[in-house]
Amino acid sequence: MMVDILANHLSSIMNSEARGKREAVLIPASKLTASVLRVLQREGYIGEFEYIDDGRHGKFKVQLMGRINKIGVVKPRISIKYNEILRLPESLRRFLASRDMGYLIISTNQGIMTHKEALSKKVGGVVLAYVY
Repeated sequence: MMVDILANHLSSIMNSEARGKREAVLIPASKLTASVLRVLQREGYIGEFEYIDDGRHGKFKVQLMGRINKIGVVKPRISIKYNEILRLPESLRRFLASRDMGYLIISTNQGIMTHKEALSKKVGGVVLAYVY
């Protein structure tokens, strides 16, 4: 039984990257995973990904580029305000390797985006994951 589908998918991506694989298959598909994959693709961490309808829950086939050093979810999910993104609290700073390296993936009322996009749009939200 899967409790956190996003955590399982991100650990599958991390394990496939560590083993040097060219692609990862993520089962079952979810809208949240699709949104996070779009953010990762936009930032250049993964290549193309496609949804495959297998008649059950669906799956994603993700092309890996070997650019991910570490990826994972933030648990418990932490709410963060716009002014807190400017000076990341210590509880979130530990997820990134350095100040200018990597991204926090945040769910906002304007969609799922990186913390740098949230800064430019001046919105806060809930921190879902990190990648560098």
